[in-house]
Amino acid sequence: MKKAVILFNLGGPDKLENVEPFLFNLFYDPAILNLPKFLRYPLAKLISNKRAPIAKKIYEELGGGSPILKLTLDQSNSLENKLNKEDESNQYKCFIVMRCWHPRADSVIKEVKNFDPKEIILLPLYPQYSAATSGSSIKEWKVVCKKNDYKVKTSTICCYPTEANFVNAHIDEINKKIKNLTNYKLIFSAHGLPEKNIKKGDPYQWQVEQSVNEIVNKINIKNLDWILSYQSRVGPLKWIGPSTEDIIIENSKKGKKIALVPIAFVSEHSETLVELDIEYKELADKNGCVEYVRIPALGINNNFISSLSRLIINKEDNKLTDDLFPPKIQCPRNFKKCPCLNHE
Repeated sequence: MKKAVILFNLGGPDKLENVEPFLFNLFYDPAILNLPKFLRYPLAKLISNKRAPIAKKIYEELGGGSPILKLTLDQSNSLENKLNKEDESNQYKCFIVMRCWHPRADSVIKEVKNFDPKEIILLPLYPQYSAATSGSSIKEWKVVCKKNDYKVKTSTICCYPTEANFVNAHIDEINKKIKNLTNYKLIFSAHGLPEKNIKKGDPYQWQVEQSVNEIVNKINIKNLDWILSYQSRVGPLKWIGPSTEDIIIENSKKGKKIALVPIAFVSEHSETLVELDIEYKELADKNGCVEYVRIPALGINNNFISSLSRLIINKEDNKLTDDLFPPKIQCPRNFKKCPCLNHE
């Protein structure tokens, strides 16, 4: 049976002239700016225009564009090979859908229709669920399917913050970098969110905490000195903390070496290659850090690809329950069991 796997990611501009339109797509998303369209459009135009010069300098550091599409293609190819090798009774094909740049859902759906699958599995490349990331991508896909009157049995895997091989993948990458390191602070850095999003019931922060707790417990390093912090704050709103910048400054001044883990990113992009590798390293150096180590994003780590493969092949048996959501917060798809294994 033919099965299509839709991998969702944010995307990034492929060249400098596309930085501003990429930013517009980002801020025009109602999951980012929750305003009526007639207000959201001019505000997104204003913000993207204002932020474009700063963002262009960031992408200049990356050679003029984001590497995220190429790296996501590598993940897609690895996963497709893994699926077809491990489940010979089905034929899998992976498709990439970016939320804020190409390839977008309205073009990818044509490729999916040509493949003519009997089932579609939606799989965000965001291990921890947030309405602003996974939720927005899943919603857009469903809107595009409705617009094209395209109806196929569809399963949604909305999150996998504590999946065993996902945790093992992080442990793999951490151990490679810290094996010869002494007197260090292990900092798990995740993209931040405005505090108001969390208060409204977004489970992202809670799920990030569960990911970190699983890794720390399973890595089994005696007296491990670690902390979870949040990066990439923008705008005047209060964001969840503590901030990664503050933690780096504090521990650098204490004489600690820094080992930094991007816990919520599975692909390298501007917020790892520039913010973490360049800006935060400069911050650490400025405050007396003697050694700064950055653990890579998971990419095509064998355990990570196995994690995604397991989630897809065994999706009916994945009893990832409401434990993935904090008390009083339901699964975002309003099903009693997660990862939202509804069939439409």
